Amino acid sequence: MSQEERAAPAEITASSVKTIRGRLGEYVLETPVHHWRSSALSELLSTGTDVFLKLEFLQYTGTFKVRGAFNVLLSQGPNALQHGVTAISAGNHAIATAYAAQQLGLSAKVVMLKHANPFRVELCRSLGAELILAEDAQEGFMQVERLVRDESRFFVHPFDGIHTSLGTATLGYEFCHQVDALDAVIVPIGGGGLASGVAAAVKAIAPKCAVYGVEPEGAPTMTRALEAGKPVTLEAKDLNTIADSLAAPFAGTTSLELCKAHLDDVVLLTDDEILKAQALAFRDLKFALEPAGAAATAGLLGPLRERLSGLRVGIVACGTNIDEQTFHEQLNRLS
Repeated sequence: MSQEERAAPAEITASSVKTIRGRLGEYVLETPVHHWRSSALSELLSTGTDVFLKLEFLQYTGTFKVRGAFNVLLSQGPNALQHGVTAISAGNHAIATAYAAQQLGLSAKVVMLKHANPFRVELCRSLGAELILAEDAQEGFMQVERLVRDESRFFVHPFDGIHTSLGTATLGYEFCHQVDALDAVIVPIGGGGLASGVAAAVKAIAPKCAVYGVEPEGAPTMTRALEAGKPVTLEAKDLNTIADSLAAPFAGTTSLELCKAHLDDVVLLTDDEILKAQALAFRDLKFALEPAGAAATAGLLGPLRERLSGLRVGIVACGTNIDEQTFHEQLNRLS
């Protein structure tokens, strides 16, 4: 992805997102919404709070990531993709890029971090991608630069760029048309690719609907960027959270611009809050979410509980790429 594309004006309208959703067609699913009503949830919330869960973990490859990956690739001319694609990720973006490449008949050589969950590594490999394992994100981005330079592969950025945000905006577009009169939407934040698109789409369609971002205390990437007014890089030693899918080392330039313009607030979560929400989703709904997929629920049950009391709240459950052993180990941390 070129510097010019990443720095493109970040204008997202209801009309533009509708067009993008049409372009994506059957490459992505319109994931369902579950009206979450139970005594267990009611006991944890203020009276009258109405919760709607966007089941994006039922998306192809188990996360929202295919929306951005497909839109980036479908936005390119054929010459840009003739030598294949590359990406870097600890898991979900690499999987989505490999899947999109497979569906579009492209070669994929992706860089994953050595600490990535083995389940995600094998899922990516099963989709036909050639894998390179890097020690950390810094080495990983160097490997990607080499693949772009030496093999002329097209780089699909994990979270930044207007085409990525337009792709994820289709989730917000669907949500607003699936549930009437939402008062607020809560969305997880890693590098900002999901939050930027969802927030922009929601504000374009329902301007009075508040949009809140949530991120782990152990990876306050967007919080730091908003405070500084520019992307801030966090060292690997400073990223420490159970929600590894949200542990981006920096926020994207376009993502930051859109989040600054359209998010009403960003709140931080402890790992315990995320794990409790993950456990509740499994116990109450039988949904086996990865920690990032439970983060928005954790936001509603924790720091946003009183602020959203009595309102109609939409929650984005963004992913479920987790193996059985890791899932059980995480839930056992609460016992």
